[in-house]
Amino acid sequence: MLLAIDDHHPAHLVAAHRALTSLTVADQLRLGVAVVEDDGLHAVSYRQFADTHQVMTRCIDPSPVPSFRGVEEEGRAAHLAAARAGVDPEATRARLWQVADALVEASVPEAYKSASGSLAVDWTDHETFSRPRAKEDPQPSNDPDASWGHAKRNAPGAKDGPFFGYYAQVATMVRSERGEEVPELIRRIVFEAPRVDPPQAMAQTLLRLNASGVALGDVLSDCGYSNREPETFAVPLRAAGAALVMDLHPNDRGPRGTFEGAVLANGCCYCPATPKTLLGLGPLERGASPQKTTEHDASSAELARYKLSPLTSPDQDGYQRFVCPAAAGKLRCASKPASLSLSNEHPSVLFAPEAPPRCCSQQSITLPPQVNAKTAQKHDYPSKAFRLSYARRTAAERSYATLADPATGGIRRGWSRLMGLAKNTLLYALCVIVRNVRITESYEKRKAEEARRSAMGLAPRKRRRRRRHEHATPATSEPPPQEHPAVPG
Repeated sequence: MLLAIDDHHPAHLVAAHRALTSLTVADQLRLGVAVVEDDGLHAVSYRQFADTHQVMTRCIDPSPVPSFRGVEEEGRAAHLAAARAGVDPEATRARLWQVADALVEASVPEAYKSASGSLAVDWTDHETFSRPRAKEDPQPSNDPDASWGHAKRNAPGAKDGPFFGYYAQVATMVRSERGEEVPELIRRIVFEAPRVDPPQAMAQTLLRLNASGVALGDVLSDCGYSNREPETFAVPLRAAGAALVMDLHPNDRGPRGTFEGAVLANGCCYCPATPKTLLGLGPLERGASPQKTTEHDASSAELARYKLSPLTSPDQDGYQRFVCPAAAGKLRCASKPASLSLSNEHPSVLFAPEAPPRCCSQQSITLPPQVNAKTAQKHDYPSKAFRLSYARRTAAERSYATLADPATGGIRRGWSRLMGLAKNTLLYALCVIVRNVRITESYEKRKAEEARRSAMGLAPRKRRRRRRHEHATPATSEPPPQEHPAVPG
């Protein structure tokens, strides 16, 4: 199958069988694809190859799909139940993910396994080749593991809508914030039906990666992950040592209640006197001008002065102590007379509350782990530090682009015509292997070229984006003027 995928063929058993039988005779004999008998060389038939593939995937298939050749339509459900009888779904599913993790990890060279623990995660739709049955039809679909989901299209002109298939997720390795560049290799995949919560499945996969000896670093995710229940995604990853860098859902942005008088907003605790305009600060819009970027960064820095400062690190149970920003020397407030000696460059709380809450009256407050468990992350949202760190998440989008590119993977509907979770997961993992090998070869080739230019004293070659300028000459249908016009007569 790897031979067929690497040769830009779809993941069909016919293409895999053709790739095997096109090998040299020595390779066919070594792999057992062909045998020598009295009447000559006999290669494996397609029926033998398909049956071998069925036997291979049976031990990792939590919901085997039987062959319905010669079976009447009314007996499909009975045969499906018989095929699943005696199968332990949980144990078989664990075996399936063990095989998928081992295959993807084998495509990561040893030199890059510990290069970075930061990962960019995302999910996309994977439409199965099987079509769903009508609602009034009680018989199961040809792909009973698939289910309905919602696809969000980011391509120009594409519309969002439902689809029938699976959600495919990737965890792509990215560089650390202060680390060197690393190849964007896919470390783990998740392939589940939309009926399974994608963030919870990804959290379990990352925990398996951490249990294998890989220390988790930054985990970059969009609002599809941060908007879920914290017990299924954020809390277990924090317990494993991961630092979350998440885009917040619009429903989770801004003030969301108080604790001991402190305002809870964007995963942080702020002074009760924080201006509402600063608490309502949203992320920088795409394509913002340099002037708007500078103004947004200044507002984010101003908001950070009103944030409560941590006194201690979180203990084993997640409890942490915080102090008032005026006591920390970040702003001037009449409730803290010592802060009035600060310069006027610091913000001033003009109207202190007559009955100060506990966050102002006490020296410090203790924040339990349940507070901001859903939105707390590594950097203040939406500060400049967060924006620069979150920009690394586009590596996951590039991973999907290379997997869907016909020149590298070509994953689309019809790319795989096999039915069931196990078979589609296996094919997706094999396509990721081909992609990782190509990414590694391209990265090492580029690094060798940079080393060669550096040894020769040449400047490194920079990548330049092609930009269109407003002052560019507009295209016209008129022909260009002639340099030497023809002389009449």
